[in-house]
Amino acid sequence: MKLPLKKIIPLLLPQVLAGVSEIWLQWRKQKLPLYLFLAMCLNLIVAPVVYAATGEQFSHFQAWALGLLGLVTLGLSTYLFFVMFVPEKF
Repeated sequence: MKLPLKKIIPLLLPQVLAGVSEIWLQWRKQKLPLYLFLAMCLNLIVAPVVYAATGEQFSHFQAWALGLLGLVTLGLSTYLFFVMFVPEKF
């Protein structure tokens, strides 16, 4: 017997809200997973652009790898720029 969607949503909503609140409370303590998640989300935008710009000569995996490499390079260069010019914060 299947439950209608109207009965399932009120049953799942408290569990989903509890999970979201737990993630919200923990994100300040564990920043690496948040950064990885944001990099993956940003790579969802970058990888198709890389794939389209190469005329489909690269596979999807290679496009994802190049997009992620570009994001890491950009992030590292930004970090090093701030470390060089604002060293008192570090």
